[in-house]
Amino acid sequence: MRPGLDTRPDFPVLDQQVNGKPLIYLDNAATAQKPRQVIEAISAYYERDNSNVHRGLHALSMRATEAYEKARARVARFINAADPAEVVFTAGTTDSINLVAQTWAVANLRPGDEILLTEMEHHSNLVPWQLAAARAGAVIRYLPIAGADAEHGLDLARLDEFLTPKVKLFAFTHLSNTLGVVNPAAELCRRARAVGALTLIDAAQSVGHETLDVRALGCDFLAFSGHKMCGPTGVGALYGRRELLDTMPPWRGGGGMIENVEFVGSTWKPAPERFEAGTPNIAGAIGLAAACDYLDALGRPAISAHDHRLGELARAALDELGAPGLRVLGPRAGEPRAGIVSFAFAGIHAHDVITFADQQGVALRGGHHCNMPMMKKLGLPSTARASFYLYNTEEDVAAFAATMRKVVRFFG
Repeated sequence: MRPGLDTRPDFPVLDQQVNGKPLIYLDNAATAQKPRQVIEAISAYYERDNSNVHRGLHALSMRATEAYEKARARVARFINAADPAEVVFTAGTTDSINLVAQTWAVANLRPGDEILLTEMEHHSNLVPWQLAAARAGAVIRYLPIAGADAEHGLDLARLDEFLTPKVKLFAFTHLSNTLGVVNPAAELCRRARAVGALTLIDAAQSVGHETLDVRALGCDFLAFSGHKMCGPTGVGALYGRRELLDTMPPWRGGGGMIENVEFVGSTWKPAPERFEAGTPNIAGAIGLAAACDYLDALGRPAISAHDHRLGELARAALDELGAPGLRVLGPRAGEPRAGIVSFAFAGIHAHDVITFADQQGVALRGGHHCNMPMMKKLGLPSTARASFYLYNTEEDVAAFAATMRKVVRFFG
């Protein structure tokens, strides 16, 4: 199958009009659409197997438990984890990062320790570490971005300056949700190991777009969300090396995560159960596994090449506008970029661009994209953003370019 050519019929939501125009959905960095295969997998669970997991002995509960644990094993294969027990189901990337910040960080950070982040981090990989650092008396440092429009991505020439033996954890995004930069994750993990630091990769934007192999990356933790990869909302996963997970205290108490409970105290199950208190999102996990099947049937290298191609075309189309004062963030034309393009017209607020585009049936995103510190550094209150996925086409890029020409004429 060729992404963008054969997949569109799988996505029923795309078969509609918005404001009298065919929908062109270019807000995939916020959430991806769901194929019928995922929708049907979720419906089948609710129609046939709906029951709670792990503690029931009747047929429905045993079927639900089997499907839930098969989903865990499927996700483990999707990221090439060595053991399904290294996959903890969570509510998504934000939940996964908070889990590490409220368990590993509480147990291991001490006053004066350092956490290294980057200036391009999403708030979900920034605010939890601010809270963890405040509790522990630790210090956060930020690896800078390079270039007036962050066109050079991270300033890797300065990495040794920031990545010192004081750093206990280096947490960074794999693919920037604003810049379209794919960071060299394996190299960053290798450099962190060399100074004794653990690593956490925010893979929210790369999951489903790039091949993720946690063993090849050499990361200690990796977090992602199902809804970014054609799966349902409200479910995601945290990968953690087994030896780390088993040393981390639980962060939520309740049923399912306990080994024994007494009035005077309790003991915990090993990972991953100790981190999954209460009734899990069973249908979400099953839908996530179906999304893994769907994406692997297409082939993630093919999806990545397709998305990168559309991102490069969109960047080139914006450059061809010749609009005075137009700023396009991230890699310049002709340089590798993922399928994300953020831009700002001089004198036109991003929200006006988005509203105008919506009248043309083109769904974009406008704002700071949960990158407020980076946007302030770049002197931008907001940008408009087009983000592409496997069901988008070159015709969608052409429609985006035509809409931006209309924006320039209308507001100019």
